[in-house]
Amino acid sequence: MRFIQTIRNIWTIDELRKRILVTLLLVLVYRLGCYVVLPGISPEDLDALSKFTNKSGLMQLLDMFSGGAFSQASIFALGIMPYITASIVIQLLGMVLPSFQKMQREGESGRQKLSQYTRYLTVLILLLQGPAYLVNLQVQVSAATGSAHMGFWTIAYLTVILAAGSMFIMWLGERITDRGIGNGISFIILVGIIARLPGALFYEFTSRLPGSTGSQGGLIMFVVEIILLFAVTVGAVLLVQGTRKVPVQYAKRIVGNRQYGGARQYIPLKVNAAGVMPIIFAQAIMFIPITLAGFGGSEGSSGFYAAFSDINGFWYNLVYFILIVAFTYFYTAITVRPTQMAEDMKRNNGFIPGVKPGKKTAEYLDSIMSRITLPGSLFLGVVAILPAFARFFGISQNFAQFFGGTSLLILVGVVLDTLQQIESHLMMHHYDGLMKEGKIKGRTTGAGY
Repeated sequence: MRFIQTIRNIWTIDELRKRILVTLLLVLVYRLGCYVVLPGISPEDLDALSKFTNKSGLMQLLDMFSGGAFSQASIFALGIMPYITASIVIQLLGMVLPSFQKMQREGESGRQKLSQYTRYLTVLILLLQGPAYLVNLQVQVSAATGSAHMGFWTIAYLTVILAAGSMFIMWLGERITDRGIGNGISFIILVGIIARLPGALFYEFTSRLPGSTGSQGGLIMFVVEIILLFAVTVGAVLLVQGTRKVPVQYAKRIVGNRQYGGARQYIPLKVNAAGVMPIIFAQAIMFIPITLAGFGGSEGSSGFYAAFSDINGFWYNLVYFILIVAFTYFYTAITVRPTQMAEDMKRNNGFIPGVKPGKKTAEYLDSIMSRITLPGSLFLGVVAILPAFARFFGISQNFAQFFGGTSLLILVGVVLDTLQQIESHLMMHHYDGLMKEGKIKGRTTGAGY
């Protein structure tokens, strides 16, 4: 009954209802676009690409991020990943180039300039990835049917279509952010992941039925997998919401005849302050080898390319794990600023009991962040490579992606953020929140994904 009453409360808030409807409409446009096939691509071509995608784990991962558009040779085949990659590069440049650092400090005008540079870089990446995708499609179709050829001009105009499709997805994400619920880019990724879940779940269920291929363990094994998936999801939620509270005492101030302050409050420092950004950073880096290789490579490929295109391999997962730990520290350093926090506390007559205000407080906060970031980064890395362990124990390739990794953490993080925004609208209009006790805590890092 409480759930039904909450739905009614949501529907009675005019602004919230409009935002939800706009979000659903834009998501529907995105999903329809995933099935609009590139001009000149026949059903036989799609079958060839589908067979290749099933054989290559990394290609399957790309297909999941695009919501199936990759294997459908859709106009949205390149998805939102080029924009994310461009955003990562711009953020990295903001750490090393003074001109970009200056734009970051300029407020809204600087943010608009950085957004414009991100769009330009996205177009450049698309112009590189588009031909690579088309060449890969041509190679796979030729291997399967023996009759496929794309000339220079065909690749050129199809590249323009692919680039326009990805830029349109980016535009949809921005509209969801402005007029819908939650961060639009995150929501686009979430929709692409969820779109693959029903098919993966059904395939895993049928593969466990007696008499089917790979039916070891039967339905009992399927139930065990669901329980493990639930346990991993709970762990991901705890990772996203985990905090360490630091007590802050505010000194009393007397203004006129009134007394202010004197109360003790807490600063919640996130165990995983970077959210899902380290995984997105690391995933983008791991995509580089296959992007540079033109999405090509045969089954007989060896060496560096073979090692880093096999998502089940030891070296891929080891490097992936190390990158996640490193990027967790990196992103935490640029989002959580102990010096700024210490200055704000000092300005408001606040202090941490037993620690001197100013530099000592900043050092104390920095030491706490370093200690809690280590287990957070290690746990994040373990969750990220869990799909490889799931595949090792016989879980199908499609279903294993939801046992951790980018898909699960993005799904959990975006869902919590969206629920948090809905709850804030309910509380603002004096309705009960989504939970009886406490509040939903989403990612408070300011990350854009």
